[in-house]
Amino acid sequence: MASPRQNSSIRGTRVGAAGDARKPKPEPLPEPEVVADPTRPRQVVNYVMQRRAALQGLMRNGLRDDLCDADPMLLRTAKYHGEAAGRPCPVCRRPDLSQLSYTFGPEMGELSGRVRATAELKTLAYEYGAFRVYIVEVCRHCHWNHLVLSYVLGDGHPRTPAGRKGSS
Repeated sequence: MASPRQNSSIRGTRVGAAGDARKPKPEPLPEPEVVADPTRPRQVVNYVMQRRAALQGLMRNGLRDDLCDADPMLLRTAKYHGEAAGRPCPVCRRPDLSQLSYTFGPEMGELSGRVRATAELKTLAYEYGAFRVYIVEVCRHCHWNHLVLSYVLGDGHPRTPAGRKGSS
């Protein structure tokens, strides 16, 4: 008869009684970062060259289906949570191009990956040490969508990620 604590076929796991599994130690928080203005974007990545190349390819090849393929959930999000981009759609030229701001960060826990209003980002910058914002433009008419910009906001003081408080 096999011992209840024998090694399983999955490396790093053990077969045994329930509750015998050890919780991984939480990773230490990163060093604080000196940030003069938490609401000022840093580590900015501008995707304007990729956008321009995609639009030039569209004009040359006419393969609109490859670029105007927004997911139905993205279109719905743009309808209810999108903000006016202030410029027309680069494909269909309609004036109501929408812009979405997605926020991601380990400190945000379950709130990571949500769409936020631009005005809300300033408040979040003081609540979290660092999080990345992705700006996506979406046209609800021709279904054009493209990542425009990404950057980091936050006050530079790492916090325990949401959902890990009290775990040991």
